[in-house]
Amino acid sequence: MKKLILIMLAWSFSATAQEFDSTAMNKVDGCMSGPTHEFGKYIGDWNILERRLDQDGKWTEHTGTKWNFKCVGNGIAVQDYWLPANGTAGTNLRVYNPSTKSWDIAWTATLTPGLARINAVQHDNGNIVMHYVTEITPKRRITFFPPHKNGWAWQMEIDLEGRGWTKVLELIASNPEDNLLKSGLGR
Repeated sequence: MKKLILIMLAWSFSATAQEFDSTAMNKVDGCMSGPTHEFGKYIGDWNILERRLDQDGKWTEHTGTKWNFKCVGNGIAVQDYWLPANGTAGTNLRVYNPSTKSWDIAWTATLTPGLARINAVQHDNGNIVMHYVTEITPKRRITFFPPHKNGWAWQMEIDLEGRGWTKVLELIASNPEDNLLKSGLGR
């Protein structure tokens, strides 16, 4: 009986391993439903317009940045690749935690080695609000706004010495038509 159970377990594991082959890493269906869709709706390759608040209080614009969101393992996670025009790079790995109904996120970048831990929650209005778990100064709050027909927006706010949130960075994402279709926005 034990031998039969071991053979059945080995066969089951083998079948599961065969189903989860390299093509699973290219599928997006698992990121388009359920809680994973919260970040799955950003999947695609995006062109980014950056607006930064300078020290003198004026806003400057920068173009040339790419931000590519991918579905990992057909719904295990959403990973993005931040590719600024200056040649640096960064990545987030976003995993939904059903027990906390929030996202556990790890961020790393070429100019900031190591990992920053971030937590995110989608609010009833569709905004996803992220807070750093890793101690960082000044405190930062990041908001993803829901996608619309032409793209989506993102903002970073900082809190200087507990005086309240000030927007210091705004990103406006635009994309080719095929990204709208993949994300379900073009339907």
